[in-house]
Amino acid sequence: MRWKHFDVEPILAFATQRGDIMTLNGKRIVVLGGSSGIGLAVAQAAAREGGSLVIASSNRARVDAALKNLPDGAEGHAVDLSSEAAIQSLFAALGGFDHLAYTAGENLQLATLNELDLDWARGFFAVRYWGALAATKHGAPFIRPGGSVTLTSGLAGTRPRAGWSVASSICGAMEGLTRALAVELAPVRINIVSPGVVKSPLWDAMPQDEREALYAGMAEKLLVKHVGEPEELAESYLYLMKQSYGTGQVIGVDGGGALV
Repeated sequence: MRWKHFDVEPILAFATQRGDIMTLNGKRIVVLGGSSGIGLAVAQAAAREGGSLVIASSNRARVDAALKNLPDGAEGHAVDLSSEAAIQSLFAALGGFDHLAYTAGENLQLATLNELDLDWARGFFAVRYWGALAATKHGAPFIRPGGSVTLTSGLAGTRPRAGWSVASSICGAMEGLTRALAVELAPVRINIVSPGVVKSPLWDAMPQDEREALYAGMAEKLLVKHVGEPEELAESYLYLMKQSYGTGQVIGVDGGGALV
């Protein structure tokens, strides 16, 4: 076979463009919920790849503590993520950026249906669902070309256990929201990570002995024989930021929890 001559310049230009997108070096990354757990791990991992970090959560002391574990120049903001007005003000002040990761949420609490207080259940959506929706609404106009939003759901959406009705509802709602926003906000990419059980401060409301029993019981059942660590989950968020072809996708990182 004889190869025909063709102009390589458009191909090289395309490769250069893709290479610019598929890196975090020099990118500005906003992590809401970035002061602890998965969010802090995402911020640290992105910083190691050359990203410029902005973190925010509701607690000023936790934000300040987290900044000590990030490079000089990282920004930290204390923001009520249940308030649309506060979220809108944050993005107006920040201006342009490249990627948004939303990992914020109150401490996880479980309740069986007969114990469930509906006012409490409604409130549980405030940060996890409405905060994520407000962050995407007000953050998306500032996202630069090639940028993305990565949200967070959880295995409870597809494999709930007794007492997980509220958590399961939120996870399912978040995944539906992701697909809808991917269509509406294109070409900005909107994806979501679905973690299994992860050793995170979000479980701190549970008594320590119950928490450790949960971790041990889950580890025994999981195919990988250990409960997730925030650093393991962080890599999934970075992948969704750097790749440039997937949108509206749910990435499950659950140690095989969906299979057992």
